[in-house]
Amino acid sequence: MKYFRLVRERIDTAPLLAEIAANTGAFEAHRGRQEKVTVQREALAIPLRGVRASAIGERQRRDVHETRWTSGSPQYPLARAFLKSIARDLDGELSRAKIVCLPPGHRVYPHIDRGEYYRLRDRYHLVLKSSGSWMRAGDEEVRMRNGELWWFDNDQLHEARNDGDDDRIHLIFDLRPRDGAALVTAGAAGRDLPMPDARAH
Repeated sequence: MKYFRLVRERIDTAPLLAEIAANTGAFEAHRGRQEKVTVQREALAIPLRGVRASAIGERQRRDVHETRWTSGSPQYPLARAFLKSIARDLDGELSRAKIVCLPPGHRVYPHIDRGEYYRLRDRYHLVLKSSGSWMRAGDEEVRMRNGELWWFDNDQLHEARNDGDDDRIHLIFDLRPRDGAALVTAGAAGRDLPMPDARAH
């Protein structure tokens, strides 16, 4: 496949799901994704890393490279630890990150992530909870499973949908390759990856 690659699998997502469940109402508290991004209007999100507002200036958000942890991210120490750990493993600079929930019957509409920010970064999805996450990029389709970490090419026209009966929850994040090469060729693809200890980060 050209537009998708399975990077890791058998990742233990139970601790991350428990952390999300402990923050009751977090998805409902953040409406920016639904209200500002038309193609994402059916998705719910908890932002963990976002645009550094002070750096926007005259630029559009899609062209802003500077990122920072959100004020709410300390409530998710395991997610933060995982993101730091995988960025080290893949030798990438951690950029934007969010936990995204697509309720049953909802979808993300076809789009391409345009802008200087996206052009220099790789997009990853860690499947936290799903009965099989359908996604299309270009002319390729996949079904991502629980505990799988996927890279995909968001320069292609892509879309997603939840055709299951339960929420579809992904940890979505971007890494900027430190050496300018694609990150998906780095690391130990396919090996088990335990959750890092949040206290160590």
